[in-house]
Amino acid sequence: MKNKGNELFQFIGGLAMLVVGLFILSQKVVVSSGFFGAGIWFGNFHMNNGLIMIPFIIGIVWMFASGGSFLSKVFTGISVLLIIAAIIISTRIYLVHLSLYEWILILVLIFGGAGLLAKVLFVMPAKNRDDKEDRRVIEAKDKMLEIEEEIEQIKREQ
Repeated sequence: MKNKGNELFQFIGGLAMLVVGLFILSQKVVVSSGFFGAGIWFGNFHMNNGLIMIPFIIGIVWMFASGGSFLSKVFTGISVLLIIAAIIISTRIYLVHLSLYEWILILVLIFGGAGLLAKVLFVMPAKNRDDKEDRRVIEAKDKMLEIEEEIEQIKREQ
């Protein structure tokens, strides 16, 4: 039979495993941004990061000139999304050299910890399942008794 303390230890252990695994992974990942290929391609047209600022500037001028019309706000919002997309596109993320042991250790810590957390958070304990099933059986038996009593009462009245 499971007790609450066991679930608490599983939760804390799973959380610790997940945090340690993610910490080790973050120490082994290098994030950089490069100037090569920076920008966004629209079909055959390449828009560099500097050119991406032009729609934003036009949107700001349009917003102030028109008094903040809906269309100018939409245009400015889309240009902000283009700027964010260009930053993300120019970001490069890669792993440094890892041994197989380190890679397996990282994966076991991350996914084992996530599995323990999911087990504690999302799986209903067997005791609660049994209690609900027992309650349902008792409720069903009570309803059957009520129905049988009503049938007997109807038979007596006839």
